Amino acid sequence: MAPPAPPFDSAISPAVRDKQARLYEALRDTGGLAIAFSGGVDSSYLAYAARQVLAERCLAVTALSPSYPAVQREMAEKIAGEFDIPHRFIEANEMDNPDYRANRADRCYHCKTELFDRIADVMAGLDFAKVAYGINRDDTDDFRPGHKAAHEHAVLAPLLDADLGKEEIRALSREAGLPTAELPASACLASRLAYGTQVTSERLDQVERGEQALRDLGFVQFRLRHHGNLARIEVAPEELARALDPAMAQRMADAVKPMGFRWIALDLEGYRTGSLNEALDSDERTAASGRVN
Repeated sequence: MAPPAPPFDSAISPAVRDKQARLYEALRDTGGLAIAFSGGVDSSYLAYAARQVLAERCLAVTALSPSYPAVQREMAEKIAGEFDIPHRFIEANEMDNPDYRANRADRCYHCKTELFDRIADVMAGLDFAKVAYGINRDDTDDFRPGHKAAHEHAVLAPLLDADLGKEEIRALSREAGLPTAELPASACLASRLAYGTQVTSERLDQVERGEQALRDLGFVQFRLRHHGNLARIEVAPEELARALDPAMAQRMADAVKPMGFRWIALDLEGYRTGSLNEALDSDERTAASGRVN
């Protein structure tokens, strides 16, 4: 039996409550659902909602690979345990695909194709056949080739279909008591590598260890972008003044440089989602487009 739902939060607007009702109804109609579950804000709320509606007829599936950060694995395990969500780890092998390792504009398409193929293997042993992932309304404004793979695999998008945006999902997560409610945006480690820089386990490890070093220095929302010998650090605007302090800047350099970088740079524009996409021209975006309309 699923744990009881949290008390009703009157601070959530009627419009968001209506979207939540639409989400729950759509989940109920599936009869059973597997969720691509990373432990991030969106997939965690989707897994929680599925557990509330479907009880044991849901399964959160987390794919392990060199591009999946350990800190997210820990969060996925925490949520599945605390909220009694049926959960399974699987192995994903996108690193075996030369098209993925080439790190062109369509990298995310190859990654998601591998993910949904491996989830399909899991589904063969279940008595329900639907799969969903955590795309939300705000994601449709960004360049995300992985959406194309989801469409090809007939993967459901319940949060998007309910017209839920990121801040609305955070509010509902807060009501549910999910620790992801205030979690910074997350993405796979390969998203930190500049396009054209081959994806290798060594480079992913550099990024992961470098970002953990920044986390240990107290930064909350940031990215370490890998440009070969150069590490370009983006921090949230509200944390930029702290990063610009000469003493802190030196501590950041001292923490990250040993990961194998020759130069450490602080991006004065600060953290923004998908900043590496700024290097793509319109033809590259069109060719790899996964935009959802």
